Amino acid sequence: MKKSKQIIAAAALALVLGGGILWASDHADAPNVKGKSTDITDLYVFQSPTNSSNLVFVGNVQGLMSPAATATAAFDPNTIIEFKIDNNADNVEDLVIQCVYNSGKMYIYGPVKPKATGTTSTVVGSASVVVPVTAYGASSPTVVTGSTGIMAFAGPRDDPFFFDLDQFHKITGGTATGFNNPGTDTFAGTNVMSVVVEVPKSLLNSSGKINVWLRTAQNH
Repeated sequence: MKKSKQIIAAAALALVLGGGILWASDHADAPNVKGKSTDITDLYVFQSPTNSSNLVFVGNVQGLMSPAATATAAFDPNTIIEFKIDNNADNVEDLVIQCVYNSGKMYIYGPVKPKATGTTSTVVGSASVVVPVTAYGASSPTVVTGSTGIMAFAGPRDDPFFFDLDQFHKITGGTATGFNNPGTDTFAGTNVMSVVVEVPKSLLNSSGKINVWLRTAQNH
């Protein structure tokens, strides 16, 4: 799979495996990307709240969808979603978790050494776990655990992005000096397409800090 469109989340993450939570958010992409299947909105990496031996990777795409748009939204089979993992602090991916959609299911590959680093994407190996995409409005999420202990979810979720757009306009327009506490979530009720992968830390080949970034690519 070759890259025809590359998007990197607003910031790479550095996470100590002992705990903590870090995130990156980007909801203002260029017009030729915004609203497309390659449009990254959020990257989250955090220690599992139920198992301290696991790390959770969350990649969100197609942000700020209305409920009506979410009802017909789907992952793109021509788009690969990749969590790039640097486990030796050289800012080059040593491992990659690759997420590929096909026929109503998300196939999760890795974490595995990439075939090539940089801007070329080739799916490596066999799927570690295959999870049916949870339908919008489902009473409960579908989560599947693979043989190596990797757990996965894929489907629509509430967009976690909180922003008081009206107050922002007042600040930039000179009629207000700061945000209110609490603010008003302008984007409440909007949704994203989300992939969540929970991975045993033992599979990441690191006992210290890792760097993580999220990337999407499309077939030519």
